[in-house]
Amino acid sequence: MESLLLPFQFPFMQNAFFICMIVAIPTALLSCFLVLKGWALMGDAVSHAVLPGIVLAYVLGIPLLIGAFAAGMFCAVATGYLSNNSRVKQDTVMGVVFSGMFAVGIVMYVSIETNMHLDHILFGNMLGVEPHELLTSGLISLFVSLAILLKWKDLLLHSFDPTQARGSGLHVGWLHYGLLAALSLTIVATLNAAGLILAIGLLIAPGAIAFLLVRKFSTMLWVAVLVNMVTMLAGTYASFFLDSASAPTIVLVQTAVFIVAFVRRLAITRKASLMQITAETEASNQSSTA
Repeated sequence: MESLLLPFQFPFMQNAFFICMIVAIPTALLSCFLVLKGWALMGDAVSHAVLPGIVLAYVLGIPLLIGAFAAGMFCAVATGYLSNNSRVKQDTVMGVVFSGMFAVGIVMYVSIETNMHLDHILFGNMLGVEPHELLTSGLISLFVSLAILLKWKDLLLHSFDPTQARGSGLHVGWLHYGLLAALSLTIVATLNAAGLILAIGLLIAPGAIAFLLVRKFSTMLWVAVLVNMVTMLAGTYASFFLDSASAPTIVLVQTAVFIVAFVRRLAITRKASLMQITAETEASNQSSTA
């Protein structure tokens, strides 16, 4: 028992568990909308595109979070503008924009003298989270979570049918860019936990898993939060004994849970199809006998 409780005795592991509980809520809530809207690539684009903002903020001597948020919003706005004013589809535009901005960030990073570790930016440094970083991530997560919970019905209607949302009197533009702003802020909050590259796992997997498990969207929200928090804590706990990086271990755990949920949904679907075929066969036999 003492060895099982060993991870909880170290301050760096305690901070890692705290950051997991902090970022699990907004990333899970956002993932539900990203899955419904088909915005998986948008989350990937924004997470990669914040790198030049981080480097530029370091050069200017301003908080890195400000640069990351500004770069994320620029990527989102540029993607929307280019897709609306060209014949190129949105997913293609996103691929061009985020890869270009990520490349710019890499070039900027290698051209300056800095003590920042690129690995920590790309893959996170969960075991090195400082108390002030916990506070910053906590405030951002609280703001994003409250905003989504207050407006989730409007965001849901906008995700399913923007035309009907506009006809209902909702400010579609505010909802659209508000969701993008929440996405950028959440990625900023997860920088220390998962980094730029692995943050996309936290923004997609929980919603995808919940989508396979439940039918009702309100239930999907809290199931995604529960799944995200449990898998993040489990991955961090397992990484201590496996001597592996925490963020990749979390993503592996979430991938395993997704596979289990997919197999379960496939089994239920096949069982329902078999029962329907059996019922139709019995009805056809009864009709022939009559």
